[in-house]
Parts: sequence; structure tokens; C-alpha cells
Amino acid sequence: MTVNISEVSSAPSLFFPVTLGKIELANRIVMAPMTRVRAGSSGIPGDLMVEYYRQRASVGLIITEGTYPDHASQGYVGEPGIATDEQAAGWQRVFEAVHAEGGRIVLQIMHAGRGTHPDINGGRRILAPSAIAIDGKTFTEKGEQPYPVPEAMTTAEIRAALEDFVTAARRAIQAGADGVEIHGANGYLLQEFLSPAANQRTDGYGGSPHNRARFVVEVVTAVAQAVGAERVGLRISPEVDLGDVFETDRDDVLATYGTLVDQLRPLGMAYLSVLHTEPGGDLVQELRRRFDGKLIVNNGPFGGQTTREQALQQIEADHADAVVVGRALISNPDLVERWQGGHPENEPRPELFYGPGAEGYTDYPFLEAA
Repeated sequence: MTVNISEVSSAPSLFFPVTLGKIELANRIVMAPMTRVRAGSSGIPGDLMVEYYRQRASVGLIITEGTYPDHASQGYVGEPGIATDEQAAGWQRVFEAVHAEGGRIVLQIMHAGRGTHPDINGGRRILAPSAIAIDGKTFTEKGEQPYPVPEAMTTAEIRAALEDFVTAARRAIQAGADGVEIHGANGYLLQEFLSPAANQRTDGYGGSPHNRARFVVEVVTAVAQAVGAERVGLRISPEVDLGDVFETDRDDVLATYGTLVDQLRPLGMAYLSVLHTEPGGDLVQELRRRFDGKLIVNNGPFGGQTTREQALQQIEADHADAVVVGRALISNPDLVERWQGGHPENEPRPELFYGPGAEGYTDYPFLEAA
């Protein structure tokens, strides 16, 4: 059904187009990069993943689930990769399916850093800024296991990780992605460098806020040079305690993330994505001002499932240029149509978020079938 936007009671700005760098969005609803672990042991996107992303192509932009750039950086059992030509070919099928429906899609490149285990990454080494383990357990093919103490990366290993990001970005663009998002959030490798709790180095990559931001700046800059800054986004999550990053000092957070966005500003990137409890708060809006580019915001799991009213409010209040939506898009592949027309939504089934099959993944009904 075609909906006349002027007939929708709330302000319709959420449903207006926006351009992020070279990526033109039909609306301002962005699908969050949500871990769904359906890629099997090969890490190759198959038919199930092709269908999942195709179903959700009506959003302005899809950001894929975190995708590992090399095997050692894999963070989850069943996580997709883009470390091989076969994995890239699988993603090409996903991109083609989304584009056939008129959608836009970027690949999120995620290095798990210390947030993995040898029983996940095939027995490979676990690398991080410093030899500090996460206090907790992770799920492996052998059940729950404590996080291991990682090895502190050498300068050569830091450089190698940067090259892995660049190679992954090139593969993604060659496979047909509209862009790439560098995952600098959620306690994974890049945020480990940013966090004084996870990064206790004494070389040029540790200590001061500027030094802790250095690796992220280098990665984003190198990827931007490789594939074009206008196709590159960065996701950050300042003050979000995931993976024991513990960014608790607001002054240090502002100094660290401030110098990060100050250095990225001249690149002319597609967007900055910020996960934070207060998207309209002083910290996020100060980072937006200093970045001086397009901002997409995400309050993540903190306020419950993002509602239509919350998303509209973020745009109407000019807190962001687009809004990232997660769980509502898991259970409503046609969420844009539902929100435009004020239609009821399917309820998500969290017990099926992570698993190998179609149930709770590609079997949520569309409006015409509901």
C-alpha cells in the first residue's frame, strides 16, 4: 500500500531521503549491525543470509553484522568473514539481493581483539593492546569458556591488523557493497585501544588520549584512502561498558574521542555512528559538532526496543541525520511501511536471535501475510 506521507500524523522527516557521503538513502531508518551467527563454520554468507538482508532492503541503509577481516579476529561462532575470496563471493550475493530491491548496504568490519577465544578463531593467537583479559566468559563450540589473557600487540602486529582492515574494505567494495563501517565500539579491538582500562601501553599507541586514539585514526584513514572516504563510516560507543572497556572519566572520554573526531574531520567521511544512552546529550552533540559530518545515532539496548516515536523524535529534535534501529527490524522486515502507515508490529523472539536456522530469522510475517 502506498502511504501519503502528509497524512501521517507525526512529522515525516524520518521518511525523507538523506545522503551519507556517496550513499543515497531513501529514508533515515538505518538497520543496526546485529550479530545473528548464521554463517556456519565457513563464515560464508549463504542463502539464508541473502534472504534475511533482502527482506529488509526497504530501510534507508543496512549495516551488516560485524564481519571479521581475518580468521584470528573472529569473535563469535557462526560469524561471517570477509577474509577469503569465497566469503567475499557470499557477501556479493547479499549485496546484489539488497540492490535488486532498491536498498543500500554497507559491510561492518569488526576485529574482536581480546573478545574472542582459541576455540572460536581456530586456535589462533589472541591479540590486544595490552595483556589484560576480559573478566567473564564467552560461548564457544565447546561451551562457555573464560576469556583468555591476550598477547600485547607489537608495532608490526598493529600494522598488520591495519592492513587486514584495508584488505577487507577493498574486498567489500569490489563485491558490491555501497560502503564499509569500521567497528570502533562495543569493547572490540579499536575501542580497546581507546580505553585506558584496556590499553596500558607505554609506546606511541598508549598513555595520552591522543596516543590511544592513534590506531583508530590510522585504520580509518588507511581505509578511506583505499576505498574513498565518502564510502566509509565509523562506529563508536563512548562510555558504554562492553567488554570491560570502562570509560568512566568524562573528561578523558571527551579528550580521547574529541581528538579522534578532530583528526577524522578533514577526511570527509560518509558518517559517524554513535552508540550512547543519551544521543541528544552534551557528549554526543559535541562530538557531532567537531566531526562536522553526518551523524547516525543508536541508543542500543539501553532504553529497550527503539520505537517509532523515539526515532521520529531524534530526527525532529535534530539530534542526528539518521537513526539506527535494531530489534524492531529483526521482527519486522517491512518496518518502514509499518512505521509510515502506523501499522502494528510483530513482537521479536529473543530466544531465537542467535541460532543456525530460519526460525526467528527469515520467518517473521510481512503486513500482507500478517
